[in-house]
Amino acid sequence: MTEHVFESGEAVARAFFDAWNEQDLDKLANVFVEDADFVNVVGFWWSNRRAIRKAHEYGFRRIFQNARVEITELKTRSLGPDVKVVHTLSTLDGQTGQDGETAGQRVAVISIVAQRQPSGGFRILSCQNTDRVEGADTHLNDAAGFRPASYQS
Repeated sequence: MTEHVFESGEAVARAFFDAWNEQDLDKLANVFVEDADFVNVVGFWWSNRRAIRKAHEYGFRRIFQNARVEITELKTRSLGPDVKVVHTLSTLDGQTGQDGETAGQRVAVISIVAQRQPSGGFRILSCQNTDRVEGADTHLNDAAGFRPASYQS
């Protein structure tokens, strides 16, 4: 597969979302450097392109067959000409629930660190996906289990 050149941190972040929506594993893997890190919403940490591809293959097959993500906000911060931090706020619709029914919408903040490669284009070095839980301040692990919690009155 010919590697695409992504001209900016924003372009490579948008390419990740596009590949995710297309469920194109080759395109998705191509946005990452070979030894990239990816932390998903429940804390699984994959530390290379092959593992990231494999995890997404499982997700597309079992969980996200009919899902779509949409960027609702995007902010890029430059750490110099060759390193960009990209934060996105996104929605996910169409996840398949454990019962086979369509689950409700999720909102996520995804943080990406992208670096210009010797080839001239940007690739993702690190990506972390965090679910946003409205009304929660933190998580709590108690007798009721691990869950979002609010300490506000």
